Amino acid sequence: MKNALQLISQSSLKENPPKFDVGDTVKVHVRIKEGEKFRIQIFEGTVIARQHGGISETFTVRRLTHGVGVERVFPVHSPVIDKVQVVRHGKIRRAKLYYLRDRVGKAAKVKEVIR
Repeated sequence: MKNALQLISQSSLKENPPKFDVGDTVKVHVRIKEGEKFRIQIFEGTVIARQHGGISETFTVRRLTHGVGVERVFPVHSPVIDKVQVVRHGKIRRAKLYYLRDRVGKAAKVKEVIR
């Protein structure tokens, strides 16, 4: 029984999972089904958390839309996610950036790493 679960989990894993860290600004390309057709919707924001690991690994992306904070949690190995594109790398010293929820305007920005 355990071997079957391992085989299922290994077949569901993406071969090249996206490389990004907490604090990075990313564009997540999400496949959305509308009727019979599929389209790509881009959700751009700051990665504020990464949870777990392995097949159940998720990451949380936060952005401001019309002055309202919007957060979405994406599974890393989901077939719905087409690709994750890193826009800029953030300079942070925390594993979770939940404190950004309380900040508004320029205070909610993350400094950029110059590489």
